[in-house]
Amino acid sequence: MKKNMDNWREWRKEKRAELIKRRASVTEEEYQGWNTAITSLLKNGFPSLQKSMVGFCWPHRQEYDPRPLMGFMHECGATVALPEVLNKHTPLFFRKWWPGAPMKIGAYDIPVPDNTDPVAVQALIIPMIGFDELGFRLGYGSGYFDRTLAAITPPPLAIGVAFEILRVDSMHPQPHDVAMDFIVTEAGIYRTTMDGLKLIPAEACAAESELGNKRSSR
Repeated sequence: MKKNMDNWREWRKEKRAELIKRRASVTEEEYQGWNTAITSLLKNGFPSLQKSMVGFCWPHRQEYDPRPLMGFMHECGATVALPEVLNKHTPLFFRKWWPGAPMKIGAYDIPVPDNTDPVAVQALIIPMIGFDELGFRLGYGSGYFDRTLAAITPPPLAIGVAFEILRVDSMHPQPHDVAMDFIVTEAGIYRTTMDGLKLIPAEACAAESELGNKRSSR
């Protein structure tokens, strides 16, 4: 249903609160099972990441927990990085992470690497409060990832991660919004196309998601 979105900020604020509440209602068993499924899909669908420079986010408020995948990627030879907020109006700054890396509490009380080396990320595993049928994400409203994706040349592969219960018809995207290249939920891997999200097998995704060819399907 089409609606006047002059008030899109208010709509997103309300939708954000609704989806955070929905995510918080998930049982521990469901949460662990969905996390395991997403981790497996990311391993099998994106093998090129295992030798790349990959940015993750420390889990916050029952988001997908990437820490097992971060450890796996590190063991495979990837350079793993976490974001640091240096200024609320600038892109995220990524620092190297490894198991046992020195950490400190950063913005929003989220742990970040403590003055480790900077990393120029080639791919990002991006948590989402919600997502829509065209691959646009709903975050916490500060715009960090939109600014980061717009600032990096060439743009990194953007892989959004969330649970299926957080899907909505439309996020009413604005000019500054950047769609994900792929979205991964416990139900599978979706490629973002002009016609909407397309579910693809992990094997097909592995063939399509080589760095440098990420936008060939869009």
